[in-house]
Amino acid sequence: MSKLNIVRFAPKNGEGFYDTLKKNIDDFFKENNIGPHGNSTLRWKTVVMLALFFVPNVLIITGVGAISPWLFFGLWFLMGLGMVGIGCSVHHDSNHGSYSSNKTVNKIVGDVVNVVGGYDVTWRIQHNILHHTYTNIEGLDEDIEVGGLMRFSPHSKRYKLHRFQHIYAWFLYCLLTLQWVTYKDYRLLFQYEKKGLLKKERISLRKALIELSIYKVIYVTYILVLPIIFSGMPWQYVVAGFLILHFTAGLGLSLIFQLAHVLESSEFPLPTDDRKIENNWAIHQLLNTANFSPSSRIMYWFIGGLNYQVEHHLFPHISHVHYPKIAKIVKKTALQYGLPYYEMPNFVFAIREHGRMLKKMGRD
Repeated sequence: MSKLNIVRFAPKNGEGFYDTLKKNIDDFFKENNIGPHGNSTLRWKTVVMLALFFVPNVLIITGVGAISPWLFFGLWFLMGLGMVGIGCSVHHDSNHGSYSSNKTVNKIVGDVVNVVGGYDVTWRIQHNILHHTYTNIEGLDEDIEVGGLMRFSPHSKRYKLHRFQHIYAWFLYCLLTLQWVTYKDYRLLFQYEKKGLLKKERISLRKALIELSIYKVIYVTYILVLPIIFSGMPWQYVVAGFLILHFTAGLGLSLIFQLAHVLESSEFPLPTDDRKIENNWAIHQLLNTANFSPSSRIMYWFIGGLNYQVEHHLFPHISHVHYPKIAKIVKKTALQYGLPYYEMPNFVFAIREHGRMLKKMGRD
């Protein structure tokens, strides 16, 4: 059985950056008499995001969208935006346990990902355990291991085709959620079983496969079968709409997550021979994470504060509704300790910087 070959970070010294930062953040919540979890704003956002996905779906199934092809495909596009909103603003907080102080509520809200084509078990392992713990570490962070077509890390093998990845990457990003709803979750389950990671979720491979298959049948039924039967549009239109949904969601989600970590400022450290990382975990996060669009309220609202990736990686248990305020504390404390705090002014700038990194990784 292939076990996870983990690394160990340098220990905290008790008086360093992260200890001071945690105290400053705790003081912020105490002084304002608020908790770190979500609030009524997040609950209302949940309603909006769910409606953005499921209302167009109902209109498509009931034939309302058949009034015109433009309306029909527009509804699929809205569903794509809704999928991004659900993934970033609803499911993401709940699966980190920051949506509510009630674990049952977090579980129920987090399970919405199962209904929109994903699977909460594989998501928690890949995102919560591997990505958040071992950010940008080759062989552990699966977010930088996307197969031979792309090269994100300077330690990955480079092929000739990577010289053009800054051109074709954007199309591949569109395929992200299509992988989720077809084969990727199944592949990950077998992979995580071999590495002993399913035990952390207290689920057997057999149970996980049965659960996942049931969710996939439900998803395919309402997203494809029912529209083909009842929408009043040719089946080719339904398939085209389905692709529009996933191209929209795939590109959106890929950009949101990759813009924060695959940049020229990122360090991508290699462990020593005895599997140790030079820095402690918190400093490692600072060196491999960046914010973007800190002044955009629309961006912050729609993508669940994931433009504040530095704050999210340091405090994933804190709901994104608090990120704009604690960001000031994080930045001040980092600079106090002489540590970098990477942030990019806007979304377009961040895309450009990510494109530069792709070009560099393809030719370096």
